[in-house]
Amino acid sequence: MIKVSHLTRRFAGVTAVDDISFEVGRGEVVGFLGPNGAGKTTTLRILTGFLPATAGDAWVAGHNVRTDDMAVRRRIGYLPENCPLYPEMRVDEYLGYRAALKGVAARRIRRRVAEVREQCGLDGMGRRLIGQLSKGYRQRVGMADALVHQPPLLILDEPTIGLDPAQIREVRGLIRSLATQHTILLSTHILPEVEMTCQRVLILNRGRMVASNTAGDLQALIAGQGTVALEVEAPEAAVRDALGSVPGVRACTVARGEDGWLAVTLTCAGAADPRPDLFARVVQEGWRLRELRRERHRLEDVFVALIRREDGEAAG
Repeated sequence: MIKVSHLTRRFAGVTAVDDISFEVGRGEVVGFLGPNGAGKTTTLRILTGFLPATAGDAWVAGHNVRTDDMAVRRRIGYLPENCPLYPEMRVDEYLGYRAALKGVAARRIRRRVAEVREQCGLDGMGRRLIGQLSKGYRQRVGMADALVHQPPLLILDEPTIGLDPAQIREVRGLIRSLATQHTILLSTHILPEVEMTCQRVLILNRGRMVASNTAGDLQALIAGQGTVALEVEAPEAAVRDALGSVPGVRACTVARGEDGWLAVTLTCAGAADPRPDLFARVVQEGWRLRELRRERHRLEDVFVALIRREDGEAAG
């Protein structure tokens, strides 16, 4: 659905996007991540035809963004970070106007407006002025605008920015429902949502592509060490000696809680899983065990580790 080849964009000598290449297959839901200023929005604006590239090429559904931008725009539903709406227009009036601009046949406009209004949770809002809607509902209008011409590809740039927690949950649910019908490229800072929703993750930093893989495979990139946590009721010194010497354990940290139980964090070598040996040692010592778990790297850990690694290499 999307193919990007050696894409570069410069602004007055500053390289915002630096020779990146990636692909998004039909039906995929891909998270597009990166710190502020990484080049995400610039890349999305190039893909949607709002900005020309300095070098490189991009294709959407087989159409070149540079030479066939109108065909590309017909195949994309774009929700920008700050969705531009006309506050003096009513919801149905605005969506009908946008549908006509996007080439929806006149005989189908009323039906499409009704369909996207229902799809985006805007029932009962058709006669309301956009300027009188809450930010959450205005974001829904922007999403309906992106969907009204039935595009195969949705590009969503920070769709939950500025929303309160309840509104964020509503928009997240809407995005998940759309994922069954559209290819989605989602730029966001909400990493847990990416981990739950997206099949693959692209990470951009300083305009360069840092990683492109599934969340699970990205976690393996920083899996040089794992962590096991347990809670036991035992003498602190004995725990350090006994558990710190279990094969596969590199380091042992112990902290006593207010209830007297010890919270033990064990750093493990590579993919080693010492939990069976740890359990056996606790039983052997006759200690009471309340918890034993292996901690999994979160996408947030992966993101931070990759960005720090990239920044360190750049500084070096």
